[in-house]
Amino acid sequence: MPSPRFAFGRSEDAAYADTMRATLSEFIATALFVFAAEGSILSLGKLYTDTSTPGGLVVVAIAHALALSVAVAVAFNISGGHVNPAVTLGALVGGRVSLVRAIFYWVAQLLGAVVAALLLRVATGGMRPLGFSVASGVSVWNALLLEIVMTFGLVYTVYATAIDPKRGHLGTIAPLAIGFIVGANILAGGPFDGAAMNPARVFGPALVSGRWTSHWVYWVGPFIGAALAGLTYEFLVIPEETTPARTHQPLAPEDY
Repeated sequence: MPSPRFAFGRSEDAAYADTMRATLSEFIATALFVFAAEGSILSLGKLYTDTSTPGGLVVVAIAHALALSVAVAVAFNISGGHVNPAVTLGALVGGRVSLVRAIFYWVAQLLGAVVAALLLRVATGGMRPLGFSVASGVSVWNALLLEIVMTFGLVYTVYATAIDPKRGHLGTIAPLAIGFIVGANILAGGPFDGAAMNPARVFGPALVSGRWTSHWVYWVGPFIGAALAGLTYEFLVIPEETTPARTHQPLAPEDY
């Protein structure tokens, strides 16, 4: 069983140019993703009175899949393309990123989501982002379990295609694979709780719109699912001999 070191990092990491570049990359990539993803929902609301249709669900799933694929791709070589606090947590518990760098990523991701939601509200003439909420007739515990399972699948996919040292050429399709699993999960869980899998994706629109119903579900669920996926893949799947300890060193794609 591999034993990667949990790296706290050093306070000096904050002054490293590569840390600042990676943080900025996470900010921009998350903003791009949230703007396109939430914007697709607002666009449907502009075009149709009722967006809760099978066709609307497919459109939203495709928009999220494409937007996330691009966001991961444009940040991958700089920050690892997390674009999601849950993914960063999964990498943290697996020893693939230091705590100091993870904190910088979390701040950047949340700020990027807020800026994207604000830009959307201004650009659409004051339309409030819809954000996420648990559907009528669905309990918060059902939604919590959904978020755990869906985020587990997302972070497991991230590990398999972007982190695993033996991924080989599979790494070239990592952004597409990550986007596809999110799109598929939206088709599976969207009608129940929106299928967030990303606390930043939920936080930005919630802050701008003031809609906080069952907001805790979209933090607790993804974080539990991400931690389980990171620990499972890191300790049970990745071969011990190919898992060096991770430190505060700059992220390369293999240090995603």
